[in-house]
Amino acid sequence: MAERSFKKEVQILRKGAGEELHVEGILGVTKALLQSGVAYVGGYQGSPISHLMDVLNDAQEILEELDVHFESNASEATAAAMLAASVNYPLRGAVAWKSTVGTNVASDALANLASGGVKGGALIVVGEDYGEGSSIMQERSHAFAMKSQMWLLDPRPNLTSITDSVEWGFQLSEASSTPVMLELRIRACHVHGSFTAKDNVRPPLTVKEAMENPERDTSRIVLPPSVFLHEKEKIEDRLPAAIDFIKANKLNEFFEPRNGGNEKLGIILQGGLYNTLIRALNILGLADAFGNSDIPLYCMNVTYPYVDDEIIEFCRGKDAVLVVEEGQPDYIEQAINKMLRNADVATRLHGKGMLPVYGEYQGQPLKEGVEKFIQAEAPQMLKAEALPANDASIANDSANNSDNVSPIVQSFDPKAAAQDVIAKATAQPSAKADNLIPLTDLDELVPPRPAGFCVGCPERPIFSAIKQLQFEKGEFHVSADIGCHLFSILPPFNLGNTTMGYGLGGAAGSAFNVDGVRRTINVMGDGGFWHNGLTSSIGSAVFNENDNVFLIVDNNYSAATGGQDILSSKFYVDHRSTQNPIKKAVQGVGAKWVRVVDTYDVETVKATFKEAMETPIKGPKIIIAQNECMLNKQRRVKPQVRAAMKDGKRVVRERFFVDDETCTGDHACIRLSGCPSLTVKENPNPLKSDPVAYVDNDCLGCGLCGANAHSAVLCPSFVRAEVISNPTKMDNFLHGIRQKVIGFLQAKLQAKIDKHAF
Repeated sequence: MAERSFKKEVQILRKGAGEELHVEGILGVTKALLQSGVAYVGGYQGSPISHLMDVLNDAQEILEELDVHFESNASEATAAAMLAASVNYPLRGAVAWKSTVGTNVASDALANLASGGVKGGALIVVGEDYGEGSSIMQERSHAFAMKSQMWLLDPRPNLTSITDSVEWGFQLSEASSTPVMLELRIRACHVHGSFTAKDNVRPPLTVKEAMENPERDTSRIVLPPSVFLHEKEKIEDRLPAAIDFIKANKLNEFFEPRNGGNEKLGIILQGGLYNTLIRALNILGLADAFGNSDIPLYCMNVTYPYVDDEIIEFCRGKDAVLVVEEGQPDYIEQAINKMLRNADVATRLHGKGMLPVYGEYQGQPLKEGVEKFIQAEAPQMLKAEALPANDASIANDSANNSDNVSPIVQSFDPKAAAQDVIAKATAQPSAKADNLIPLTDLDELVPPRPAGFCVGCPERPIFSAIKQLQFEKGEFHVSADIGCHLFSILPPFNLGNTTMGYGLGGAAGSAFNVDGVRRTINVMGDGGFWHNGLTSSIGSAVFNENDNVFLIVDNNYSAATGGQDILSSKFYVDHRSTQNPIKKAVQGVGAKWVRVVDTYDVETVKATFKEAMETPIKGPKIIIAQNECMLNKQRRVKPQVRAAMKDGKRVVRERFFVDDETCTGDHACIRLSGCPSLTVKENPNPLKSDPVAYVDNDCLGCGLCGANAHSAVLCPSFVRAEVISNPTKMDNFLHGIRQKVIGFLQAKLQAKIDKHAF
């Protein structure tokens, strides 16, 4: 069950030549694949590519109509190896994954593919998730493209450019016998726009037809002496062929300045940064809303290989050029510097000296960098009217700024600007005006909110149990892994010492396989387990007689990437084999000590971990903690509940609440849970100052708060209640009896209180 369904949207993929499609970037990529005559598609989910995999999965019927083979691969390495079908056959194939972690996983297969080269077009759609909010290490696909001599497309983020790049990617691959990477930043994947469709094309050669007519070319296999010939072919044949194709088809774009512009300056940019750059120029008054700029632009929709002739010609005759290159190292800037020096072109080249050395190039840093460039080279171009009125005088004096830092940026205070907006809003009559909080108070009133587990997440109880075990036995090393469970490193659990990669939680703790000391706990999820953890972590642990504890969090899905189904999912899925227990898999590689527990049973989970830490039995101790991902469960259950309630059927929902009079205000329950629905409120007892615990209406009735209170022997303040919709006659009868009994007891208690009142 994926994060969302595209069953309705995929029907537009049937549209033909001349029809206008208004879609999201991911759907545009899918349509472009079908228009290109792709024969097979694969990949592995991960932001921002997850939705592409979901779209392809929901478009299975359309793919089958066109004889296109689709697989949701077990890992990025599996997907990359799938492109081997294009080595000997003129089959167009495409795969997708999240970069750079996906590219790292796939590196062995990609290196072999790039070495031998391809006969059919091979396209790798790489979802670039770069920036402060990214969940991966900050690296660039550019380095891998250069290292393996693969070509890298980075199109302008609009639907026409993106869809055209898919088709150009296949053609470039075939023209140069080289796999091509298509880099799509997260905003490009989710950008909305329109493009003119073409007819879908059935592949000229299908996978089935290739299987019926096998071909073999040993010169494409990476073995001596072919390996040296591959390197020679890359440099002497494939690279020149790629450059010729790029030039002939004008894949890179030149944008001349509008009337009155400055032809003595220029900007060279990666295609994916075009929209942000234009906006920055627009704010500075150097471009209109339609992209017409006062400065000539060279837009590199192909960021590797470089087309030296185009770059040198663009720079020739200009006083200065700014290179807008996101990330580090500054590969493009270094290469252009070398080109200009070799060609004896004296154009001054700016780049990382004016733009941030690292980090995502969002609007503000890009505006600041462009502004520095203009101030240094042509300060007269900064028009006072393009700036806020109170900054006009600063703009007039900008040429005298000696520290090469924009005075306009220095004087801009985001909080002051926001306060101004709030002041204007509160000046107008409004019912809500008195409720606005001054921006200066927000830092104090709104606490930081680090990422964490969802409400009712079945993984939270596991780490509550481990935390309780630490209270009893002392701290121990926890080797963490990629997935939702990685949130355990944050408060309130503060567990996890390292994380090395998806499915490598067990492998990352393998160095600690030492007798006579407290055992370590090695964590991985079911997604990581099937990705490569079965062999890399569990198989290796069995082989090496690792004596530590291995936790596999089995929540039925690859939850962290959007809830995709996996081998061990418990529900039937079309075109997939599911319901394959993890327990059988680990026993199949030789594991002997295996326990399966219900995650919400905190007491049993804690006892199982304690047994695993203390048992004299040697070898890996594997605990499989099972319960369905709450997000996916709610997506499945809520429509069923609504339908049942609408039909008048009896529906029972569990809720938990805290008894105000019993709660001591210790809040240990919160420290052991961290559930977003568990908070605090003012103590109703006027003699007590500590706030009491409180369960808000987001509660999904998972029961963790009460289970923690029982397991950790906390105060018995948690109460479970049943909310019954469409009650039966028996429900109403029992409710009446309960009300009378409770009323009788309350009256008796009140009388006792009144008797002793003074």
